[in-house]
Amino acid sequence: MSASPVLPSQWLDPLIVTVAPNGAYKQLSDHPAVPLTPTTLATTAKACLDAGAAMLHMHIRDAQGRHSLDVEGYREAQRVVRQAVGDAMVIQITSEAAGVYQAPAQIAMVEALQPEAVSIGLREVDKPEIGEPGLQRFFSGLAQRRTMAQVILYDVPDLRRWQALRASGVVPEAPWFLLFVLGRYSAGQTSSPRDLLPFLAAHEGAEPWAVCAFGAAENTCITAATLFGGHARVGFENNLLCKDGSVAPDNTALVRQAVEAAAALGRPLATAADIRQRFGAP
Repeated sequence: MSASPVLPSQWLDPLIVTVAPNGAYKQLSDHPAVPLTPTTLATTAKACLDAGAAMLHMHIRDAQGRHSLDVEGYREAQRVVRQAVGDAMVIQITSEAAGVYQAPAQIAMVEALQPEAVSIGLREVDKPEIGEPGLQRFFSGLAQRRTMAQVILYDVPDLRRWQALRASGVVPEAPWFLLFVLGRYSAGQTSSPRDLLPFLAAHEGAEPWAVCAFGAAENTCITAATLFGGHARVGFENNLLCKDGSVAPDNTALVRQAVEAAAALGRPLATAADIRQRFGAP
């Protein structure tokens, strides 16, 4: 009897499916199912959890529906969402500037909130007013608190800068998670799985990575990432369309597409417990 084939390691690595259900800009005029309040975030989170997502990428809004990094607003949203999903979902808050905040305020919010997980745009905090000493304090604090930090990289120069900060010791050793953004926020933006190739060629470290993408090719892009051992972020923040070009009825439909791609490729799905174990969260 012949031995069973050995699957490549990336096919055995549980796929982290993150849902980004609203972002900083989408409004109900863009889609009636964009969640803008803690209550609708909670309902969306529970539905996406049931569909296979293990992490929620959370944006909150102010009373006028505008992007907010308010600490108390985040605490309330986390409380309401946690009531809906318990510990079965990792809640990742954003520190995105969105043209509203500057790096000192972004860093101050993260340090005050001390979330379980946070996404950080490297180019947003790597500013002269912060400097490398400030970056070292910030990233060292995240590592010491065992915050699950996902570093957002928009292009290969961003990745090279991250690698330089790692090599110089400005960013300490820790279980960092990278997000490769395939494309840009622009009218009619459609990403391509080819956009992933430069990142893969330049990625020299062992950090796990995920992708997000824009337009109806979102599913094709995250399928490519799934094949190459990466992870997936989907949702209305970047894309409102199903893979056939129709408007998605809700965020859950985009999560289901990612889950179907993982099943077709033989990748198991990560649970929140898997994520916490991997990234050392308390």
